Amino acid sequence: MHDTSAISVSGLTRRFAGTSAAALDGVDLEVATGTIHGVLGLSGAGKSTLLRCIARLERPDAGEIRIAGSDWTSLSDAELRRERGKMGIVFQQLHLLASRTVAANVALPLADKAMQFPAQLSGGQRQRVALARALATAPRVLLADEPTSALDPETRASVLNTLNRIRDRLGVSVLIITHDLRSTAGICDSVTILDAGRVVETGPAFQVLRHPSNDVTRRLLAYTESPSVKEAIPQHLHFEEVARP
Repeated sequence: MHDTSAISVSGLTRRFAGTSAAALDGVDLEVATGTIHGVLGLSGAGKSTLLRCIARLERPDAGEIRIAGSDWTSLSDAELRRERGKMGIVFQQLHLLASRTVAANVALPLADKAMQFPAQLSGGQRQRVALARALATAPRVLLADEPTSALDPETRASVLNTLNRIRDRLGVSVLIITHDLRSTAGICDSVTILDAGRVVETGPAFQVLRHPSNDVTRRLLAYTESPSVKEAIPQHLHFEEVARP
């Protein structure tokens, strides 16, 4: 099973001091090599905690994390630093250095923007700089936390297309953390739905979205099906076009 998985998570548990409920409660997750997998859920579901644990920015209390075949839960700090070259991360806040140019923020140039600063870029351009920086080490796995957050529909579609090309052309396996089913409908091969730190539904994207078996999934789906949201989805990323049996 691990041989075909870019990311394999088993029994992942994380508790924070002063809270009665676990932020993650026995989460199992598989991301097949060369695929895009979406983790979705309402606010407080545990999505960002899951990303931070997978990246080992948070230390889980229990469970196993395997990245590209390596057991990340048993790595020393020195080993973890070496292994992190296999993983690129794009945070929701992007974390670009305001005092550094685009060229200094990332080893890869961004055409005529290379000598500009983040404040001079649009939201979509900043997102692409963050993606380029995450890919600078040629990782096998890319983690993206809310990559379409606060973007207009046209820019959102462009960023999603970029993620698709990253998977198709570079063979990078992508894990997207999002509450936005527009992203899932457009590019994800498979999805996992989280609620209160637990997996409540998982499977191929078209199957989960067309035949949801959980109320949380139905609530997320109801937002996607609203007329205003449908109009914002480019035709080639439209729900009906990708969520077919």
